[in-house]
Amino acid sequence: MRNFDVLLWDIDGTLLDFLAAEKAAVKSLFLEFGYGECTDAMIARYSEINKRWWEALERGEKTKPEILVGRFEEFFRSEGIETLRVAEFNDAYQLRLGDTVAYCDGSYELVAGLRGRIRQYAVSNGTVVAQTKKLAASGFGGLLDGVFLSEKIGFEKPAPEFFNAVFAAIGDVDRDRVLIAGDSLTSDILGGERAGIRTCWYNPRGGPNGAGARVDYEIRDLREILDIL
Repeated sequence: MRNFDVLLWDIDGTLLDFLAAEKAAVKSLFLEFGYGECTDAMIARYSEINKRWWEALERGEKTKPEILVGRFEEFFRSEGIETLRVAEFNDAYQLRLGDTVAYCDGSYELVAGLRGRIRQYAVSNGTVVAQTKKLAASGFGGLLDGVFLSEKIGFEKPAPEFFNAVFAAIGDVDRDRVLIAGDSLTSDILGGERAGIRTCWYNPRGGPNGAGARVDYEIRDLREILDIL
């Protein structure tokens, strides 16, 4: 007898290698916008800024429109780049993110192999524009049983309201038999804890649990989830 009936997948950093897509998108857009080369060191600095802004969103301190533009404003200023076109840059960035598809740990084969054996849904705080393109390009859109995006729901992970909307949509389910798998302690794992479901932290680099979130399972490779299910 299997342990779970429903599996909620995070997208960025879990099913798909977000850092690879981020790097390719920012580098190409820097050249298109005439900002010159965006070095790997600059990308690393942007990633830290971006992470901090998304965490503010998760805490309810910022809105989605504020963080999408604000992160680039801060980054551009820190690099001495004018900020007049940050909104335009962000719009282009949302689309460009979907041009690079890099799977984490054979995630496509994993999700395909689980199809029909367990109900699988994507749950993401990413924008509708970016995630729609990613899901189509990666093939996950045709494999998953459904997709839930915070921008459409009106609440961000880890808010309980986000998960309540998910469960209202997928129908009656025992939350003890629902598992969320994601790389973010502050979004996926804390959200799962607050929603009363089991949590699986995808932690490929073996980082510490600095968020104090309850982790029911921890994996280094996504395929380890088969032993949990």
